[in-house]
Amino acid sequence: MSDAKVKLVDESNERSTELPLVSGTLGPACIDIGTLYKDTGHFTFDPGYASTASTRSAITYIDGEQGILLYRGYPIEQLAEHSSFLEVAYLLLDGELPTADQLAVFQHDVSHHTMMHESLKNFFQGFHHDAHPMAMLAASVASLSAFYHDNLNVDDPADRKLAAIRLIAKMPTIAAACYRYSIGWPLRYPRNNLEYVERFLHMMFEVPSEPLELSPVATKALDLLFILHADHEQNASTSTVRLVGSTGANPYASIAAGITALWGPAHGGANEAVLKQLEEIGTPGNVESAVLRAKDKNDSFRLMGFGHRVYKNFDPRAQIIRKMCHAVLDELGVNDPLLEVALKLEEAALKDDYFVSHKLYPNVDFYSGIIYKALNIPTEMFTVMFAIARTAGWTANWIEQHETPGSRIGRPRQLYTGSARRDYVSAGQR
Repeated sequence: MSDAKVKLVDESNERSTELPLVSGTLGPACIDIGTLYKDTGHFTFDPGYASTASTRSAITYIDGEQGILLYRGYPIEQLAEHSSFLEVAYLLLDGELPTADQLAVFQHDVSHHTMMHESLKNFFQGFHHDAHPMAMLAASVASLSAFYHDNLNVDDPADRKLAAIRLIAKMPTIAAACYRYSIGWPLRYPRNNLEYVERFLHMMFEVPSEPLELSPVATKALDLLFILHADHEQNASTSTVRLVGSTGANPYASIAAGITALWGPAHGGANEAVLKQLEEIGTPGNVESAVLRAKDKNDSFRLMGFGHRVYKNFDPRAQIIRKMCHAVLDELGVNDPLLEVALKLEEAALKDDYFVSHKLYPNVDFYSGIIYKALNIPTEMFTVMFAIARTAGWTANWIEQHETPGSRIGRPRQLYTGSARRDYVSAGQR
């Protein structure tokens, strides 16, 4: 905290206060409004928390104007090129990149906890056959607290770390089980001799009657997507995890809450919405009319997967995944009309003056949806894939919250717009 202060004067009642400026390592300073109500009698009003820092965090930094994303200080570009998802997960949890020995231990620990309890098989039987995988995922993760109630002391660092490892390890197993149950396939046990992403793809697609052959490009692409989606500062789902966690709720309940927040089409469901829109456009010949509609101020139609609330220039993750997207399509030789529509739409948006001037570049949701489609991952599983990756960031934030001295239960205030005080009137007199 610096000595700088911001003086606020309320001319209506001549009350004033001096609010200290709080600075972090990077980014703009924040005005500490902790004493604002006491000094002035006023709250702040910030719908969507667009200008409010809800917490101190040392995990992820975003500069939306410059298109910068750092995990624990490391540029996402470097991690995407050199790292793996599990190494990034370790980095987010621990704060430092692991040594070779530390990474080997972490990989072993994750592999050791990939199995889900056999009783969860019966749990799945309670869902309708066409239940959305996100509904099954959220319920299954919440149920984990019933299986591991002996290790739920949120004040114990060992219990917190064990819960994080369990969640990162079991999320792919549960996710694959959700998918296979929805299509009537038998559930597959994790093969712990495989790497994280390869193990997940085997649980998703392998059948007893024939071995599964995976393209190295496909495995690399999914690992890259997991890295890019691992964390993204105080977004809606991460803030939800922290808000629920601030009550002292166990980690499984907190992460389950994050999953349900992620499900929203404005958040993790965006890449699913991209594919649905491509289906609506239908053919490459309809792309031009879709672009014209998107530019028409009098038309409510807008293109999904373009632009970003935080990134005002470009999404650095999209620049990384664009190359991998084209590599996947070239390697797999996918012949899919929807992917032709996507590539035509990308070409139009990158060249159109309206999109360029408004900085409406294709974002990570646009390209991730195309890659998932090319890998034969069903549309309803797109947000589940996001949840697998974001579990690393969610658990890191949940742990950081419990390690931060003076953490308090989240309790936002409101601007009340209802009726003023009034007295009850009996039914016959109304």
